[in-house]
Amino acid sequence: MKKTVLAHLAIIGANIIYGLNYVIAKGIMPDYLQPRVIILFRVVGATIIFWLVSSLFSKEKVDKKDFPRLALSALFGIAINQIMFFEGLNLTTPINASIIMVSTPILVLILAHFLIGDKISFQKIIGIALGASGASYLILLQGNISFNSSTFMGNIFVLINAASYATFLVIVKPLMKKYSALTIMKWVFLMGTIYVLPFSLHLAMEADYSVIPFNIWLSVAYVIIFTTVFAYFLNNYSLKTISPTVNSAYIYLQPFLASVVAIFASKDELTWTKIIAAVLIFLGVYFASLRKV
Repeated sequence: MKKTVLAHLAIIGANIIYGLNYVIAKGIMPDYLQPRVIILFRVVGATIIFWLVSSLFSKEKVDKKDFPRLALSALFGIAINQIMFFEGLNLTTPINASIIMVSTPILVLILAHFLIGDKISFQKIIGIALGASGASYLILLQGNISFNSSTFMGNIFVLINAASYATFLVIVKPLMKKYSALTIMKWVFLMGTIYVLPFSLHLAMEADYSVIPFNIWLSVAYVIIFTTVFAYFLNNYSLKTISPTVNSAYIYLQPFLASVVAIFASKDELTWTKIIAAVLIFLGVYFASLRKV
């Protein structure tokens, strides 16, 4: 029971960080740095931190037979996931991207069933349906969805991102049963850096860092330390105990948490529609977390 509670607290913590990220990281891209430069900073910074911490607290060895799965985890969880999301967001609208990301738990439910044998239970279907309804409702309150030729490629990229992240959650789960979250993260980010370098290094070398103000560097530091290191660690720590489907269901909390942050920052107001959306989201997470009907 204690492990289960800690796992749920970990994934809630990760999604609080993601919710804060919508406000804190706003303005970095593309005014000061290109998306792929931020991605490079994220993976390189996280790699350095994870390896330094690992050298102090964990010197766990990885079996050679597990490196192919680690490489796939890095490919789907770091390279494809991050590049497709940021490049897709540049070519579509935030509303479109948010709605498409609602499909992630659905994809996780299907992939987990076929790849690692997780059962598709009635309560999981109900939970995901409720969560998706609440999150979609909350997102669409911010504006209208638009699927036209100008956003088509961006929508495809974000959909690939959603499928990639779903695949990552499923294929990394067996590794989390065998190794510590720290060991997994240090290898996944090291391999992710190798994947990302060819697509980002030239942009990083061309960037004009002299025009970036101190507050933007603080935002970059938040993205590296919190949105990347802490959020990825907490997210993967939770997978040691809870299923990928339950983990992904917490994604529905992100638009709610973003709204809460906006309300406290006096950039939004609390309404009954937001309360209804929040209730649907929390009911969805609850039903998705149930082990038995």
